[in-house]
Amino acid sequence: SLFPMEELPDRYQVWVKLAKNLPTLVEEGQFREEAEQLPELSIDELQGYKEQRLAHLALSVITMGYVWQDRNVKEVLPRNIAVPFWNLSEKLGLPPIMVYADCVLANWKKKDPLGSMTYDNMDTLFAFPGGDCSKGFFLVSLLVEKAAASAMKVIPDIFEAVKKKNSESLKESLQSVASSVYEAYKTFQLVHVYLFSLFCFSWKNCSLLPKGLIYEGVSEIPKEFAGGSAAQSSIMQCFDALLGIQHTTENGNAKYLEEMRNYMPSPHKIFLEAVASHSSVRDFVSSSDDIQLKKAYNECVKALVHIRNYHLQVVNKYIISPSNDEVKGTGGTNLLIFLRSVRDTTKRALLEES
Repeated sequence: SLFPMEELPDRYQVWVKLAKNLPTLVEEGQFREEAEQLPELSIDELQGYKEQRLAHLALSVITMGYVWQDRNVKEVLPRNIAVPFWNLSEKLGLPPIMVYADCVLANWKKKDPLGSMTYDNMDTLFAFPGGDCSKGFFLVSLLVEKAAASAMKVIPDIFEAVKKKNSESLKESLQSVASSVYEAYKTFQLVHVYLFSLFCFSWKNCSLLPKGLIYEGVSEIPKEFAGGSAAQSSIMQCFDALLGIQHTTENGNAKYLEEMRNYMPSPHKIFLEAVASHSSVRDFVSSSDDIQLKKAYNECVKALVHIRNYHLQVVNKYIISPSNDEVKGTGGTNLLIFLRSVRDTTKRALLEES
């Protein structure tokens, strides 16, 4: 099945149950107390990747609730949560914090299993304070990923076309990528007001946890990790790699995006690295005399610019404007400067068509 798992084996179900009750317990100020009562479980009996991913999601929800309840921040995560979360994260190659792959890619179900994968037929597995706002943020992000994912299937065709210097085949494949990215852009416009602030925090470059979080039973030294953000979307980074879009090094964007790969599931990271090391699409297209081929390449870039421009507008309108603070992204970056710079670099990748 393509769907995430919804239940864990009986002994681990306490994690799912507590994570599902997060909104109510946080509202009542009882979440921490309940979390401290959890037994410390070994992760050894979690069978298979899907069980492990669901457990990582549940533990990440519990960790967020424990650390941030009432905005009265805890600097130490107790060992009954910290030890299994740390061990499981090591096993999955993910950091012990809620990442995009948790809250977006693994946190959904269909209301009607036989129905289609549309916003109205979907729900999150775990809700957060903010109700429909956080649900909208997660599900729209997921649907954007789904719309863009069809482009992944043509990547082998693209590499094959470049290898064989087949401009016609490459043109066709690039048109297919562009239409997938435009579809993702249209889907992204489902976001009207999905404010999501309470539990999107990281403990990296965070004024409330300046040294990071101590994972009791793992290390007495605080650890810093960035929270889930769109920069951890492997699909958007994949388009950059495929099209040869190089983000600038002087402002740290390239380094930051590179670092965000460590927050992706290992198979995604490996795939991304393979695409980046194989892709000579941009060189091939720019050295070609075929104007239609350059147009097809530029359509892909323009579609990415549209998405990044819209992301910038949404953040500016709904997240920056209502707050007078300088807003840092969940990954700990200065959000507007970062998004503007990434969009501008994407724009600069357009090729001369004459």
